[in-house]
Amino acid sequence: MTNRRDFIKTSGLALAGIGLGANNAFSFIPTVYTSKRPELAKRHFTSPAVEAKIKEVTSKLKDQKLAWLFENCFPNTLDTTVYHKTIDGKPDTFVITGDIDAMWLRDSSAQVWPYVPLAKNDKKLQSLLAGVINRQAKCILIDPYANAFNDGPKGSEWEKDLTEMKPELHERKYELDSICYPIRLAYGYWKSTGDVAVFGDEWKKAMELVYHTMIAQQRKTERGPYKFQRVTGWQSDTVAGAGYGAPIKPVGLIVSIFRPSDDATIYPYLIPSNLFAIVSLRQLAEIMKEVYKDEAMATKCTNLANEVEAAVDKYGIVDHQKYGKVYAFEVDGFGNYVCMDDANVPSLLALPYLGCCAKNENIYINTRNMVWSEYNPYFFKGKAAEGIGGPHVGLDYIWPMSIIMRAFTSSSDEEIRNCIKVLRDTDGDTGFMHESFHKDDPAKFTRKWFAWANTLFGELIITMLKERPQVLDLK
Repeated sequence: MTNRRDFIKTSGLALAGIGLGANNAFSFIPTVYTSKRPELAKRHFTSPAVEAKIKEVTSKLKDQKLAWLFENCFPNTLDTTVYHKTIDGKPDTFVITGDIDAMWLRDSSAQVWPYVPLAKNDKKLQSLLAGVINRQAKCILIDPYANAFNDGPKGSEWEKDLTEMKPELHERKYELDSICYPIRLAYGYWKSTGDVAVFGDEWKKAMELVYHTMIAQQRKTERGPYKFQRVTGWQSDTVAGAGYGAPIKPVGLIVSIFRPSDDATIYPYLIPSNLFAIVSLRQLAEIMKEVYKDEAMATKCTNLANEVEAAVDKYGIVDHQKYGKVYAFEVDGFGNYVCMDDANVPSLLALPYLGCCAKNENIYINTRNMVWSEYNPYFFKGKAAEGIGGPHVGLDYIWPMSIIMRAFTSSSDEEIRNCIKVLRDTDGDTGFMHESFHKDDPAKFTRKWFAWANTLFGELIITMLKERPQVLDLK
């Protein structure tokens, strides 16, 4: 088995052997574009609605390379990462990340999210999505603190981690966003399809466990049941404070021991994830009220969301030396905080994408300007591009995900068009998005098979074609 950090080291930083002049560096485009999709017989899943959307979008894109990238990237999750079947009469879908044979709650939700709007008129796709929702509920019931799961009790290379590992777990890093993403997916699926079959007893039990996990991780009276340590030479792969994290003052926020990047937090109150939790809890409250008719549980979710929101307003907003009032990345409730951002979503940059705030809110605008600047230690600017990375990969590596989120959260045609150009020109001529690429040379990249970034890119193109088609004219 392999973990994300190993893939950063071993995925082979592809080096382009093409001599280019200074004026056209990083812009070499093959004259002939050949599909990078698996042949039809080897695709894991085929959706008529997705295939129709690919034809529709590519027919409208004037830029040849952009169309090629979209055709390769948008179906990548379905083509290569889903394992769909029926168990006890119910759909079940296991979703790997790509080059790692395990299912992350976060990644699996995000990988299939761009297909949700297409599911209403495609029963086959609807079944696949329902299968993801069903599988995620099973995973949460196995362990709400785990971030990644095996397809069965296979064990893991991380089974010696100093935490309560089980054979069904690939990794047990508690990340608050991991128990929010399944709510986002189920809520979006319900609103798109009207299907309530996924909302059975098992899903409800899983969500009650999610709620109680959040309550426990407010740590009002005790530190809770979760702790984690790993014998490693990589600092952010283990946890301070005997596995419980740095001390916090109980103020109503929810602890997240790890970030969406799978790196340990410095201060345990991770603000982007707390803002995401507010949205998720309100969505869960609506499902509990409208589908389950459980007013009591709906009220509990709403009350927790309101408490976290008030705590973010009081403790999660700080005064920046240049940008004024901004959202901190992490706080501890004592007054200590970290101002930075990481490319993984939820991030500060991505807040409007997740419905956490509006694009035009002053605090968000200030925060957005701060994280896309030299005041963010993980903002990098080079010969090929500028963007946000993170400690997971290290310095000077930009994540395409950050550029995609900059486009999603922008109100400027020029800025969005520039983001799309950069994404087009930094694929290393592979036809796919990657986890990250070097700021000076996109032919040096990590993770050649990273499905989340691929389908997210597809979602961006579809969204812009619908809302701002002019930004796709890259001439």
